[in-house]
Amino acid sequence: MPVDILAIAAHRDDVELTCAGTLLKAVDAGYRVAILDLTAGEAGTRGSASLRAEEAERAARILGVAERRNAGLPDAHLQNSDETRRAIVEQIRHFAPRVLILPFPVGRHPDHRVTSELGRDSSYLAGLERYPAGGTAHRPHKLLYALSYREDPVKPSFVVDITTQFERKLAAIKCYGSQFDGAKAAGEIFPTGQDLYSLVETQNAHYGSLIRKRYGEPFFTHETMEVEDVVQLGVRSI
Repeated sequence: MPVDILAIAAHRDDVELTCAGTLLKAVDAGYRVAILDLTAGEAGTRGSASLRAEEAERAARILGVAERRNAGLPDAHLQNSDETRRAIVEQIRHFAPRVLILPFPVGRHPDHRVTSELGRDSSYLAGLERYPAGGTAHRPHKLLYALSYREDPVKPSFVVDITTQFERKLAAIKCYGSQFDGAKAAGEIFPTGQDLYSLVETQNAHYGSLIRKRYGEPFFTHETMEVEDVVQLGVRSI
């Protein structure tokens, strides 16, 4: 069955850090959600690929996703090649999502940047009926870029209120004890002296404050968003 939302990430645990609250909120609303991790995380400094697989499975149960797959691509060696695009096209056609969540195109980890580019390019190619890859042609309706932990001045296109989902998001992140227990930084998260779990809460609280909520997750989209009813717009201006 097609899914409503597919989140594609370079590594197991990326989705949990950046957009798990939004996925939980979608599941709570009755939508079908899935995750595609491109690598097994075998090049990571901490833990192991097999341990991260177990942790990812536990996190997926907390998130309530319909399916979680791993593309088996090489960790720390992702490339936007014809071979890799074909593999991702087949995954997109398998899940047939309406909404695709990707990492932001700028990041300090090369895999994150390449994953963003791969996801966008493959989304277009997946809609070409004559593109030589398995599955039925399908192109996502909307591409969203997760903005969490950005230090460059990128203003979110919108922020999702995840106040109700935050504790479960944190529980999913804590499944990755091999990566985060005692850690003070990870991926795009720079150290501040806090433990990583406190850093996640601080970041989510900051974005929540932008929409006058306790916790939030930020996203960017290249398209101008349409508003049907300006009277119902949220977030007080003054």
